[in-house]
Amino acid sequence: MKKVKTGELTGAALDLAVAKANEDTCAVWNGKVVDQWTNPYTPSDDWGVGGPIIEREKIAIDAEMGDVWRAKMEYTNDDSFDSQWSEENGPTPLIAAMRCFVASKLGDEVDVPDELVEATIKSV
Repeated sequence: MKKVKTGELTGAALDLAVAKANEDTCAVWNGKVVDQWTNPYTPSDDWGVGGPIIEREKIAIDAEMGDVWRAKMEYTNDDSFDSQWSEENGPTPLIAAMRCFVASKLGDEVDVPDELVEATIKSV
């Protein structure tokens, strides 16, 4: 496992981090994230999976200059009842929103299995 900045997560590494943040049962199989029935789990690429998270968490998404999207959400954690904000950017609305969600639950860095770190670095 290696630490990767949440704002740099993409592909299967981001999907696995979303699964962990969402407390979903998922695994890595052949370099892809799958659910307990071995169905692909791709919230960073599939609105049918990522959309309900955006709606539930009330993640706001807007377009920045160029090909950048920004996602922002208000949240509270277990340590404090004070409101906090998470904000992340990405090349697509779903990637920005899923990075934002992961940052709110897991922080600015997450542990990524070694097999997914190389794929994440190549795609950045």
